[in-house]
Amino acid sequence: MESLTFHSDSLGATEDFLNLNYTKMRIGNSTGVPVRTNITRNLLGPVSLDELELSFDMKYDAQPLGKICLCQVTTGMIEENYVDGTTAYFQAGDIGLLTPPDLPYSGVVHHARYSITMFDPALLNQVAASTPDRDLEPIRLTGHRPVSPAAARHLSNVLEHMRGLAVDRTVSEQPLVASTAAQYLAASVLHALPSTAHADPTARDRNDAHPETVRRALAYLESHVRDDITVADIAAAAYVTVRALQLAFRRHLDSTPMAYLRRLRLRGAHEQLRDCSPEDGHTVTSIAAEWGFAHPGRFATAYRDAYGRFPHTTLQA
Repeated sequence: MESLTFHSDSLGATEDFLNLNYTKMRIGNSTGVPVRTNITRNLLGPVSLDELELSFDMKYDAQPLGKICLCQVTTGMIEENYVDGTTAYFQAGDIGLLTPPDLPYSGVVHHARYSITMFDPALLNQVAASTPDRDLEPIRLTGHRPVSPAAARHLSNVLEHMRGLAVDRTVSEQPLVASTAAQYLAASVLHALPSTAHADPTARDRNDAHPETVRRALAYLESHVRDDITVADIAAAAYVTVRALQLAFRRHLDSTPMAYLRRLRLRGAHEQLRDCSPEDGHTVTSIAAEWGFAHPGRFATAYRDAYGRFPHTTLQA
């Protein structure tokens, strides 16, 4: 886990920090009230989770960020101006895409406390139902607001969960936890925000959803169960699209590729619990995290459903 903190009452120091840690920008104090800036950042794998509090109205003019940047406002308001001449207002309780990753942006942060969550846009392609051709057009988000109130609530819950993981050293330093959480975040963004991703299988996808696709995918999963892999990696190993892979798993296993991978990892955690001892310093939480299970309660429930007892019973035995 990595983190940083910044506290300043200097406009110049604030601008230097933003240039170093975000993108090149110019800022100003549009009201003349005293400047006070507080910023904290925690990292969870490839995702940065920042909390910002500005006591003044900060006007900014910034170069492209190069990241998917989700914004969630707690107090105050953010006025965001886009290159097409439109303006969006993010007020307390709002959540959405602050700015397109490849375009410059400007606006005013009006005495606000808010969070921003950033990750590489390529992560969207890794979890989307796109073809395995790496040269195709990258998936783009086409709107700033969630498609429904329910989608906004789901995305907000996911971000809250990510922030909890990021500050929990027990789980955040486990590579599988970080990668699984990042993939879940990207998938949740595609669910919540309008994009160019297509979810419906094509005729070719339906033709490719045969048992041989499942066999190739299972062989890949068995040999990479402890690796940081995405659904796109599994589809590429099976020589089909993500859509075809998902359809094949539904048809022949009544499951999904990632759900099957979680079952394999649950089995691995079970074997490790069986072979380890608390006297050696092992705990249920640490073993679960090694296998990508970040939430001890959910892990215990899944383990009990699969093996008929709680994981601490297996470890103590």
